[in-house]
Amino acid sequence: MNNIEFAYPWLFLLIPLPLLVVWLAPSFKSKKDSIQVPYFTKLVEVTGQTPEAGAILIVRKRIQKVFVIITWLCVVIAAAKPEIIGEPVVQQKSARDLMIAVDLSGSMSAQDFKSKSGKQVDRLTAAKEVLNGFVAERKHDRLGLILFGDAPYLQAPFTEDIETWQTLLGETQIGMAGQSTAFGDAIGLAISVFEQSETENRVLIVLTDGNDTASRVPPVDAAKVAATYNIKIYAIAMGDPETVGEEKVDLEVLKQIAQETNGASFEAMDTEALAEVYARINELEPEKFDTLSFRPRTSAHHYPIIFVGMLYLVALTLVNIRFKMLGRAT
Repeated sequence: MNNIEFAYPWLFLLIPLPLLVVWLAPSFKSKKDSIQVPYFTKLVEVTGQTPEAGAILIVRKRIQKVFVIITWLCVVIAAAKPEIIGEPVVQQKSARDLMIAVDLSGSMSAQDFKSKSGKQVDRLTAAKEVLNGFVAERKHDRLGLILFGDAPYLQAPFTEDIETWQTLLGETQIGMAGQSTAFGDAIGLAISVFEQSETENRVLIVLTDGNDTASRVPPVDAAKVAATYNIKIYAIAMGDPETVGEEKVDLEVLKQIAQETNGASFEAMDTEALAEVYARINELEPEKFDTLSFRPRTSAHHYPIIFVGMLYLVALTLVNIRFKMLGRAT
């Protein structure tokens, strides 16, 4: 049910102000010349008027007083700014910030994954395909995107625009951030982005296929700092763990990172396993949102003014009609 409230209710204290003016301000008086008539008595008999002595006080008619009172009340009501309070409106706001960091190092070009259609594709293409399905289900999360290679780069700040996020992910290419793997620095960049966020529920998903070879801050140390900012990390290792050299995934480091932040680490050897990983993360991190409720306010201060205007138009119309009728009668 709609209610009416006043933005400035204290203005109703002005209602008795006209009474104070009448009480304190002196009445307006004017002088007029008088004429002495020697045949006054006969003049009175002819005109039929009754003579009065002393000053004459012009008194307003009762209807005029009513109009003045109504006008003043409407002016005060309009100044107090009445507002119509509408029905409650409920909105859902994201309660989690979810940052996804994707490795774009040269090893992501290895074509050891299969797409949903069965076609052999590189690791990044497989990651994009699964990620698009994953984020499509996160309608109440604010998503961010970090790309890392020789250094990390913020591709997309936190946003609720899933389509734009997916477009930015689709434009990524292998090697565009360099050939190395700055895993620890990617965590550091995520921390700085989360630091500017007001959401307390913070999740970082890191997808990589190699060990850290270019970071200034070791990944485990970066994870310890992330834990102090209440950031939970899910680390996903892509590719064959038996690979040697720089392309070998350091599973122990990924496990330590997850343990330091109360997250989890996963291994994805193919597209199906990668999809299962994201399904598992969905179970561990169900959607969260805050419910906000507010009642819209619509100003109604113009209605009292419109009422007074219409009232006076009606009154003037009636007065004009009365004068015309009296003129015809005479």
